[in-house]
Formats: sequence, structure tokens, C-alpha cells
Amino acid sequence: MATKRDFYDILGVPKNASDDEIKKAYRKLAMKHHPDRNQGDAAKEAEVKFKECKEAYEMLSDPQKRAAYDQYGHAGVDPNMRGGPGGAEFAGGFGEAFGDIFGDIFGQARRGAGGRQVYRGNDLSYAMEITLEEAAKGKDAEIRIPGWDECDPCHGTGAKPGTSAKTCTTCNGSGQVQMRQGFFSVQQTCPHCRGSGKIIPDPCTTCHGQGKVKKQKTLEVKIPAGIDDGMRIRSTGNGEPGTNGGPSGDLFIEIRLKKHDIFERDGDDLHCSVPISFTTAALGGEIRVPTLAGEAAIDIPEGTQNDKQFRLRGKGMKGLRSSFPGDLYCHISVETPVKLSEHQRKLLKELDESLKKGGAKHSPAEGGWADKLKRFFN
Repeated sequence: MATKRDFYDILGVPKNASDDEIKKAYRKLAMKHHPDRNQGDAAKEAEVKFKECKEAYEMLSDPQKRAAYDQYGHAGVDPNMRGGPGGAEFAGGFGEAFGDIFGDIFGQARRGAGGRQVYRGNDLSYAMEITLEEAAKGKDAEIRIPGWDECDPCHGTGAKPGTSAKTCTTCNGSGQVQMRQGFFSVQQTCPHCRGSGKIIPDPCTTCHGQGKVKKQKTLEVKIPAGIDDGMRIRSTGNGEPGTNGGPSGDLFIEIRLKKHDIFERDGDDLHCSVPISFTTAALGGEIRVPTLAGEAAIDIPEGTQNDKQFRLRGKGMKGLRSSFPGDLYCHISVETPVKLSEHQRKLLKELDESLKKGGAKHSPAEGGWADKLKRFFN
């Protein structure tokens, strides 16, 4: 009897692979070796490999079976060998395993009334721009998104008025057909009716047989206070409609914050640049700075340097999951005066001469820099 291959080698994954990695590897191999994709001389070999990777996935996707296999090897999961803790039981057959994985691969299919497959609609994405103030306070907004309405002329049947749909003769109304390949059979969506079980010989000219027409609908959206750039709001059931009575997809509203003239957001904190005159920086004084809640006062101490940072606690944003608001950081920018008059130039020169006489005590950073230069060149 031939030795069975290692399940991990079959799927091409390491033994510490995650569940997602195992599933992704199986999907890739299953699509490659699927009977419908291999005809002629390659069909027999593809059939063996397809069955082999299916078995490997069945074992490794089940936590209990995988644990038994990791400990005892094939003996832990083969009921005929009984080498492990009682062997493994196989729930269902090939059709069940095939349906579980290929329902995901071929469009999220589910069984509906009458055995027909129903398909969930696609999700939609909508980008919404809001201001920083709106993000801080929250808002109620209205957006217009594509929707669907029942077609009036055919009343949703998809058939031209005065005619009706007929049962599909290929699948006899089940929406499914069985394809035999070797020693097993595969159930697939009927290619003629596309799973609906009905054929419309004379489609409605308005909806072209869909039974529904596109429209624009208005949706109310509540933007919660504290929402940040890149966050998404999920509106259940407002995506594209499903097929054959399947559920609608969801609408995801992605928030984009507009650039603010004053503030930059960093999580729950805010940052802003505050320009002050060099005389205020030298002599000190009180300045007024903006916050989202109004103005606030900052006491500028004498001798404040450029890039000095002042922190205003609780003047930032209150995030969605925060108990307390963040802080506002004010970064001081000392402005150099421009477009001076002759009189002002004269005064500044007199001030400069006076400061130089005072030595390094008026410019401690400049004095330290001069000492570093001397040590560097010596």
C-alpha cells in the first residue's frame, strides 16, 4: 500500500500555518485542480490531486483533527488505523465539503426556497468628507446612494407585460445541475437560468429581465462624535441586492477628515502653530489661542524660545472609545520682523550692540554653539 503524503506538504504550508493560510492554500489548489478546469489527458491526474488536497483541508481545518494529526500522524485521523485517540469521524461526504469551500469561491452561494442557490449582494463603499469640528461634535448627515426599485411595467417578474417566466428545462426549476467527473459528481449552478430556476423568453424592455430598476435613494447617517480619519461606518443591508432572494450587501461609509486651517489631529490630541513677536518672546506676556471650544489664554514667560511647546490639558478631541478628551499642543513660532523703517533698524542695531556688551548671558544657546565650534576645529 502506498504511503500517504503529509497533509502540510500537499497544501504547501508549514506546520505552524494559521487557519487563514491553510484556507488560502486550499482555495488556490482546489481552483487549479478543479475537474471543470482540467479536461482530456490531464483530467485523471487533476482528479487525484483535487481529492488529495480536499482531504488535507478537511483534516487541517478542523482543530481537533489537526491536533490528532500533529500528534499521531495519519494514524490519528484514519478510522481504519485506530492508532490515535479513537480515530476521526468524517461528517458528511464530498458534496458537503465541496459546498462549504466552493460556496465561498463562487459567490457566497446559499440554498434558498425550492433548493435554488441564493447569493448575497456585493458590499458598497462611500467616502464622506467631514470637518474637524463635525468629527468632534458628531453630526446627522444625508447621503445619496444607488438603490433598486421594483420594475413597474412587469411588477418585478422580469417578463414583458402579458407574458410570464417559464420553468428552466435544464434544471427543472431547481437552479442546480449535477456534473459527473470520474467516480464523483459535482453540483453546480445551472448555466442557463443562473440558479433562478426560471427562464424568461420575453424579457421586460424596461428592466431587461431583472425585475428591478436602478434608482438613487437618500440614506440618513449618524456620524458619532470623536470619529477619526479612515474609520468606517457600516450600514447593514444598504449594499447591492442579492440574487434569487439572497440578502443585500452592506454599505461602508469611510470617513475622511478635511484639512483644517489651524489644527492637526494626532489621535485624540490636537496640534497648532502659534506665531508671536520676538518682543513678546523676549519680554513675555499673555496671548490668546484658539481651541475647538473657543479661546484660551497662555502666559508666555520672559525669554521664550522658538519651538517652545505649551500643553493645554483636555482641549483636544474626545475619541470614540476615550473616557477623557486629549490635549492641545501649541507650538510657539517666533516671528522675525520684516520691512523695517530706518528708525526701527537704528533701534535694533542699538539693541544688538547693547546685548553684545552683556555677553553670553543674553544668548546662552549662541554661546554654547561658539564653544562647540572651537572644540570641533581644535
